[in-house]
Amino acid sequence: MRNISAANLAALQARALVARDFLWITARDRDTGATFPYGFWSDVGDVSAPVLNPNTGLSVTRNFEGSGTLIQISDIPLVSNLTIQNVTIQMSQLDPAVENIVRGYDLKQAGVEIYRGLLSLETRQIVAPAFCRFVGFVDTVEITTPKENDVGSIVLTCASHTQEMTRGNPDTRSNDSQKLRGATDDFFADVTVVGEQEHFWGRQKGKISASAPTRKMTGVVLSGVPN
Repeated sequence: MRNISAANLAALQARALVARDFLWITARDRDTGATFPYGFWSDVGDVSAPVLNPNTGLSVTRNFEGSGTLIQISDIPLVSNLTIQNVTIQMSQLDPAVENIVRGYDLKQAGVEIYRGLLSLETRQIVAPAFCRFVGFVDTVEITTPKENDVGSIVLTCASHTQEMTRGNPDTRSNDSQKLRGATDDFFADVTVVGEQEHFWGRQKGKISASAPTRKMTGVVLSGVPN
């Protein structure tokens, strides 16, 4: 069950709302790696709209560009588990702002946030801050350049942020890696040679295997120790 604001609830009960989608993309500069956030929405003209930041839960005002830039967003499954959800976003291929961010910036694993805003039918103003419906990353970007009289498109396929839980840690158990965490940390100083070290115990020689069965010390007489 989704919690909505009292203002949205009252307007919904009065059937006096119209829904609009807001898309927020955090791309990267190809040269510097600096982030480049930009917003689009599914209506006409540019607008400054309040949205609820999914990380803080606080309302922030962001700028979104319209005029047909955001064409369609696929259904967003609302689930209560940790399965990865995929969403496709279709955008205009003719809009200069869309062309700029898709072709001019790096969208690989770019952050994506999708909001739903409810606008008053009378004032066409957003009633309450738009609530977040999806948080994830761009997986693939498909740009279809049309032939004459054909239709082109730009489609972003996005995966939800739960995919982060499936990532493995590429770090290694090495002294160099440990030094990156702490310059004076020598915990793994001997990790590369400890596997070759040999310890002798009694008459048995060679490396001690961690999986070797434990031998019972029954009937053994040690020098200088009474039975």
